Amino acid sequence: MQAEAEAEVKVEVKVKDSVYTKYIVMVTRKQVEIAQQQWADGLVQIGLLKETRPAFEAYAHTFLDELYAFELGPVLFKPTKCTVEPFRPTKSRALSYFIAGDICECSEDKDKGFALEPWKKVRFYNAHLILEENRAIAMGHYYFTDNQDTEVRVEYTLGYKRVGNKLKIDLHHSSLPYNPWASDK
Repeated sequence: MQAEAEAEVKVEVKVKDSVYTKYIVMVTRKQVEIAQQQWADGLVQIGLLKETRPAFEAYAHTFLDELYAFELGPVLFKPTKCTVEPFRPTKSRALSYFIAGDICECSEDKDKGFALEPWKKVRFYNAHLILEENRAIAMGHYYFTDNQDTEVRVEYTLGYKRVGNKLKIDLHHSSLPYNPWASDK
């Protein structure tokens, strides 16, 4: 899976005088890091295509299809910069957040197309991971660098589900760090 040897865990259960053994293939840290790098590269690529709407639209559709688990049902997606519609459980609502435009169904007057910033680099720092047999949860900071080399730190929690031979996002919560000096107006 995703160019890495799998982590196999042996589980033994003893019932009376019998021992039952099962081997479980766990999601690994490296698999999570590969999925995160694919997400970062994809977000940057959307911004690189900014001048050609059909190209970035097509790429954004592929980005969501490849990296998010919308085909399995709602994705718990709470993007960073949304006020009117902060929860985006469908592909079309997520698309609105990333690329905005006429094809999107959100009424959010602030959807400007987060991926169209454009960002030239995104890097992840995983503070904590939970790794299980068919899913992983990561939380930490990701850093977005724009074309003026300004870096923005954002907090995330990402849930990954094993779908076939890859990890797909089914939980994505993203927010700016708490600022006690910011106005609550």
